[in-house]
Amino acid sequence: MRVNHFLERSSERLPRKVALVCGEQRWTYEEINNAADGLAASLVEMNVKRQDRVAIFLDNSFESVVSIFGAMKAGAVFMVLNPTLKAGKLNLILRDSGARAVITQTNKARILKEALPELPELEHIILCYEEHEDQRRFMAIPQTQSRAVVSWSSLLEHGSPTVLPAADTDSDLAALIYTSGSTGEPKGVMSAHHNVVAAVESITTYLENVEEDIVLDVLPLSFDYGLYQVLMAFYFGGTVILEKSFAYPFRTVERLVEERVTGFPIVPSMAAILLRMENLNRSDFSFLRYVTNTAAALPVEHIRKLRTLFPHAKIYSMFGLTECKRVSYLPPDQLDRRPESVGIPMPNTEVFIVDGEGQELGPGKVGELVIRGPNVMQGYWNAPEDTARTFRPGKKPGEILLYSGDLFRKDEEGFLYFVGRKDDLIKTMGERVSPKEIENVLCKMPEVSEAAVIGVPDEVAGQAIKAFIIPMKSVRLAEKEILKHCRNHLEPFMVPKYVEFLPALPKSAHGKIDKSKLSRNCVTGIDPSGEGG
Repeated sequence: MRVNHFLERSSERLPRKVALVCGEQRWTYEEINNAADGLAASLVEMNVKRQDRVAIFLDNSFESVVSIFGAMKAGAVFMVLNPTLKAGKLNLILRDSGARAVITQTNKARILKEALPELPELEHIILCYEEHEDQRRFMAIPQTQSRAVVSWSSLLEHGSPTVLPAADTDSDLAALIYTSGSTGEPKGVMSAHHNVVAAVESITTYLENVEEDIVLDVLPLSFDYGLYQVLMAFYFGGTVILEKSFAYPFRTVERLVEERVTGFPIVPSMAAILLRMENLNRSDFSFLRYVTNTAAALPVEHIRKLRTLFPHAKIYSMFGLTECKRVSYLPPDQLDRRPESVGIPMPNTEVFIVDGEGQELGPGKVGELVIRGPNVMQGYWNAPEDTARTFRPGKKPGEILLYSGDLFRKDEEGFLYFVGRKDDLIKTMGERVSPKEIENVLCKMPEVSEAAVIGVPDEVAGQAIKAFIIPMKSVRLAEKEILKHCRNHLEPFMVPKYVEFLPALPKSAHGKIDKSKLSRNCVTGIDPSGEGG
């Protein structure tokens, strides 16, 4: 089975059922499938070939969902990009992936235009715009002899399903999902169709999904947790209420009630915000069947309060990685016994905890989590060294094991507990962030001599980003200048919450910044430079 078959089978079985709700508009499975057919046919006519990459640079929307399935129907690989990307990072991803086409919208035209230099493989720009919008924004992206700019509506109107390619294999890539790496450069996780199908089948099994389920998705589709809400719902024939973001929590709660939502995926920052809202206990959530959490562990007190707020819902604590989608889940009946656990391996998945020599460890021992199963993805695009380090051969012929880089322990009954990261990646607001990427941006300021970035505990974000700055000699820098520079060059979730200026950074005997000392002293309040105030 290929991932696009999720939509096709649900359209055949439930053609007139509402599949997607965006704002006040609703689309049936048949309508979405027909639109995806039209887009796919147009992509083929535009000479987008099997396994070419199609970038989707859109807000959560009907168009983004159609683009995902239209690209796969054309035999291409879809890439949903974070809609808040800045031009430099957008250029890097488009260049690294060799994207043949990009689908975007008018409010991102300026960013895309800045990102266009040195993209010889990008031949098509598809622009979505509303009829009332200023057409000059459409014309702002230059059309050249080697690069065409066309409107979304024209493709859907003129695409003919009769030109769709024959079905390809489930070993073809379905998606590239770009995630932060420890080097500061984003890496594209290669997801084959059979990997995605295996993950979807497993997750929907333990969530016990049925076609009556209605899922509220406020997470960006560039985040695999948000993306899979759509893929899973289309697999079991459910309905997705797709919001652009969680920017308006009260509106999210209204949607929960209005649409009688049965499934609500959250991250810890969302839980913290919801639990601070007043009068939520006056709302009727009796129809809510389950709440899922991943990206970081929920505080035990938050779990208790969520169970009080949603008394009829099962709360699933989970752990996952983009490189395999999901690893584990905690059965809801275990919440009281082990509230800090992220559970047991999900169906059709096996895990090990190993030491530095690769030897499996027993209960209570801390080591690296290793994952085995059909959900383990294919590696990193254009990154053979990173792939070889993370995706390693197993004992069985052809078997690939995923070395997660996460430190875990398990108890006597096999339940898993997250301990920490082997590298210094920060998990904030449901996103995995590379400190190196932020440090590189900070050091581009001529007034900055050195910079170090760490994650610090935060009730809302899980971890908040803190930047330590060493200004150039005789230079006076203000926090607002640092933050303005970061907002101009980084996605919002990567902008530091805290900025501290120091005369020097603590370093090892080899001259490496000692981030463990920075982290410790954030807790104790000691000057981390060791030089006093």
